[in-house]
Amino acid sequence: MDKDMNKNTFVLEEETIGSVKIADDVVAMIAALAATEVEGVAAMSGNVTGELLSRVGVKNAAKGARVEVFQKKVKVDLAITMEYGFNIPATCQRAQAKVKNAVENMTGLEVTDVNIRIAGINVSK
Repeated sequence: MDKDMNKNTFVLEEETIGSVKIADDVVAMIAALAATEVEGVAAMSGNVTGELLSRVGVKNAAKGARVEVFQKKVKVDLAITMEYGFNIPATCQRAQAKVKNAVENMTGLEVTDVNIRIAGINVSK
């Protein structure tokens, strides 16, 4: 058994020359990066521990993103900080579409849900 294979990794496809394995954290990172590319999304919002770790130099690109992968289907939960003055529903719809596209195009998985929680508003520019 491959020692890198654990419950946070899934096999994308098995071929005669080997297999492709993707860690859940990679899918979460793709989702987080895609969301932050949307105008009006200031940043991903992590938990307090993540915020403290980022201040001391430990950065987690997937903070604020959580994914559940089951049978090549993905559910994505995002916690984001919005920029002040942007329409929240419209910005979230753009972020949902961008995340869905990015995850599906890069992994070949089907995204069934992209749930967004607004964790804050950025008022400083």
